[in-house]
Amino acid sequence: MSEMTALSRKLIQTQADTISKQVEHFSKTEVKCLIRHYNQLLGQPAVPGRAVNGLDRGKFRSILHNIFRMTDDMIMDGVFKTFDKDNDGYVSMKEWIQGLSVFLRGTLDEKIKYCFHVYDFNGDNYISREEMFRMLKNSLITKPTEEDPDEGIKDLVEITLKMMDHDHDGRLSFADFEKAVREENLLLEAFGNCLPDATSVETFEQDVLQEQLEQ
Repeated sequence: MSEMTALSRKLIQTQADTISKQVEHFSKTEVKCLIRHYNQLLGQPAVPGRAVNGLDRGKFRSILHNIFRMTDDMIMDGVFKTFDKDNDGYVSMKEWIQGLSVFLRGTLDEKIKYCFHVYDFNGDNYISREEMFRMLKNSLITKPTEEDPDEGIKDLVEITLKMMDHDHDGRLSFADFEKAVREENLLLEAFGNCLPDATSVETFEQDVLQEQLEQ
């Protein structure tokens, strides 16, 4: 075993000890697997003293696209913003693992908060008509023969508001969103797919979380 490998193992063990106490839904062994996978995604080894900012927006979006089969640019930006809790433009190792705990295994409560934050693009704690319109326009495929596809999307926004806007103020607060989703779970991803499908989750867990740590 080389000195560098020994150092890397020691560092991963230390990181796993710390992060596993701060994150739900993953065992310490699983956290180790996620750390190793994160280092591979970053393309740099876990060596003490090396300055690593984290996953930038471009790399993060390519992971969402290639591993979790997401295709909507606007939604992927929302997911990045939600993972990047300190808003420094990079997803750190801890942010990645904490984000994945909800993304892959979150409770309904956690997923409601996560989806709301993804859809609240400007961070004002409301999902506005404008935000709904942009998300629905991105996620719906309109026929080129339609004279004004925007009108159909505006109608859909109004239907959605009628269904989810419980306090009738023309926008969705977290309370509105939570109440609507609890009444009908299918509304969790009403404005676009911001959670991975079951097949992607299963594949990721098999490839990453069930890999055997080297002896």
